[in-house]
Amino acid sequence: MVRNRVKEVRESLLISKAELARKADVSPLTITRIERGSPCRMETMRKIILALGYKLSDKTKVFPNTKV
Repeated sequence: MVRNRVKEVRESLLISKAELARKADVSPLTITRIERGSPCRMETMRKIILALGYKLSDKTKVFPNTKV
């Protein structure tokens, strides 16, 4: 079961972890943890979705198992 597609989407956009972290205003360590499947807060998910260029309504494209 895939928890999220952050790494897949990030790599398809040719964005480094550091660049995504900067755009999302989170630490690179946070990006690493999320890509490994660790849970994160809803606010962090929102920041990452927007930093990847998606609308919040497209959240399931990045976080498929989001229940909100």
